[in-house]
Amino acid sequence: MLDIKLIREQADFVRKRLATRGGGEESKIDEILEIDTRWRQILTEVEGLKSQRNKVSKEIGALMGQKKLEEAEAKKKETREIGDRISDLDKEVADLETRSRALMMTLPNLPHESVTIGATEADNPTLREWGEKKNFTFEPESHVALCERLKLIDFARGAKLSGSGFLLYTNWGARLERALTQFLLDLHTSEHGYTEVSPPFMVSKACMEGVGQFPKFVDQAYAIQEGEDGSSLGNLFLIPTAEAPVANIHREELLAEAELPINYCAYSPCFRAEAGAAGVGTRGMIRVHQFDKVELIKVVPPEQGYDALETLVGHAEKVLQLLDLHYRVILLCTGDMGFGSAKTYDIEVWAPGQGDYLEVSSCSNCEDFQSRRMGLRFKTKDGKKVLPHLLNGSGTALARLFVALVETHQQKDGSILIPEPLQAYMKTDRIPAH
Repeated sequence: MLDIKLIREQADFVRKRLATRGGGEESKIDEILEIDTRWRQILTEVEGLKSQRNKVSKEIGALMGQKKLEEAEAKKKETREIGDRISDLDKEVADLETRSRALMMTLPNLPHESVTIGATEADNPTLREWGEKKNFTFEPESHVALCERLKLIDFARGAKLSGSGFLLYTNWGARLERALTQFLLDLHTSEHGYTEVSPPFMVSKACMEGVGQFPKFVDQAYAIQEGEDGSSLGNLFLIPTAEAPVANIHREELLAEAELPINYCAYSPCFRAEAGAAGVGTRGMIRVHQFDKVELIKVVPPEQGYDALETLVGHAEKVLQLLDLHYRVILLCTGDMGFGSAKTYDIEVWAPGQGDYLEVSSCSNCEDFQSRRMGLRFKTKDGKKVLPHLLNGSGTALARLFVALVETHQQKDGSILIPEPLQAYMKTDRIPAH
């Protein structure tokens, strides 16, 4: 959530930065300011009325002491009228606060000044590449063909169980998915200094609002109902990413500055309805309703936010380097950034069978946008209460990592080589051709 003080004091700046996103949200600023102006006017009036009521109440006491009962009764009537007016104004204040919050919750974060201004992904600059695209002496297969031939994934039975967009990993495929999860968690905890947590896979609406998933992406969420109790529908939601629970771990808390920085990593399945998303109904693993991911979360003082972002990206890159996968890092332009982000890097891995790059990690600094929404602060040594920067990054998403790995490391004899860091987990150096 944006700072209302910033909107009051630098409305034109906020409008201009929102306009770079291309979503038209800058048009809401005037209404927010109108509501805020009226809200402040009412608060001033209420304070005046309360002061007046206190003054009149003292007068009543004096009049009663002087036995001027008729005048005292008139003053009592005046205090009741003042009280009624205060009550009416309090209701208007509550209504204005509700309207203001509803509008503020729909405003995305302001892009950082270093973010490229652009409209679509075509405007995203590539910052760097690592490794080279694999050259094959044979015609490489797609992951779909590989998974079906080697029985890594049973696409048909996955769809039979849950519908299109759901996967049934089998045999070596299930073992590879598990190995990747363990490898990622071990890497980030033992080498990158993260604390592993295992969060609930369902969260409250407040948590979804806290990270900026709601209200914008409510149509992409799976709402939970408890049995046949229709009134419980929407009390909890399946998580779209572990960011939803993990970033909210310290919601509504006041941390000590000495507790920062906080670094968490977590495995979770991710559930995304993605209503109307292209490709969900097609075969394969590129876009599915459920996939595994290891998420990285950082909570840092504001002055450390952008150094922490570079570190975060480096941790996600290390995964692909160790697995010997060619990738590129791009900077998302203003029109392609996520709702809560101030700056985002995407890491895209090369998938030879697709002939294309696939996003496997998105690393963002949300600055104080999320911490303000969830009421998370820390207390500095000199007693100031400050909103920390919250950062999130995929470390990484497994379905697409799985795709890139099997397509990149497939061999002419039909087998798939297992990268050295995974061999101890898989207890083999290759998935056999037969």
